[in-house]
Amino acid sequence: MGRNGNSSWWSHSKTVALIWLISAFLFFTFFQMALHNSTRSLSSSSSLDSPNSNTERRSKLYEKMARDLDEHRAAFLKHGETSQSLSLSDIFTLKDGSVTSVLKPANPPVRANVLYLSTEFSVPIADAVKSIFTPYFDKAFLHVFQLAIWFQNSSLYHFSMFHASHHIVPVPATKGEIEAEASSVQAIAGTLCPLKIVLDRVVLTSTGVLLGCWQVTSGTDPITIRAKLKDALPHAPEKQLYDAAILHTSFARLLGPSSPPNPLYAMKKKTTNIVLGLWFSLSMC
Repeated sequence: MGRNGNSSWWSHSKTVALIWLISAFLFFTFFQMALHNSTRSLSSSSSLDSPNSNTERRSKLYEKMARDLDEHRAAFLKHGETSQSLSLSDIFTLKDGSVTSVLKPANPPVRANVLYLSTEFSVPIADAVKSIFTPYFDKAFLHVFQLAIWFQNSSLYHFSMFHASHHIVPVPATKGEIEAEASSVQAIAGTLCPLKIVLDRVVLTSTGVLLGCWQVTSGTDPITIRAKLKDALPHAPEKQLYDAAILHTSFARLLGPSSPPNPLYAMKKKTTNIVLGLWFSLSMC
């Protein structure tokens, strides 16, 4: 009886120990999984909400854009395309020394979410840009260099934030689906705005676009805004047209087929010096 009792007790002890070992192993495994997911979530949240890292990311992006003209020269003087793969001759026409835009329906249709800059702020910028560039683009300059300029309508200054559908990956939608998208975006916009921005630098790209590049001094960062829009628009193209950190708007576009004249660099620098440091508040999305 003693031997049987000891054997039974030993067998029971081994069973209990095995159960404890399995439980401990499972606990450790699930704890590690939870810790990993928590760390990843915190890391993701930090990348969205850290103002300093987002500002630095934008600065590096703008520096790269500023080097574009030096590295690739004025490619727009040889040929040119828009962001929708249209040739410049498709959307601009030159008559009597003036460049005008040719309005065309987007094919395929584009559904873009943008921030508009109030004319209270856009008009002074447009006036400064025109005062700098217009003297260089008189008819004599056009005749010699075959170079012209188109100024963006100051009432249409905007920041492209997120595309529910674009020309690379078109996403068809019914009228009802588009209305649902608009409602989702409107709900998000009400919680994210206003934000205050400052003009960081002016960049002339190799494709001939004069861009204003902005930083956010307070309010919701563009990275977070785009993340929220992505959640609200689950059918939108995964690959968007712009870096998530960027906040930029087009001031003008240079057009022409010949060699780049030296005034290009002087004009870019002069524009930067005049408008650099302007700050505005965006109160509507």
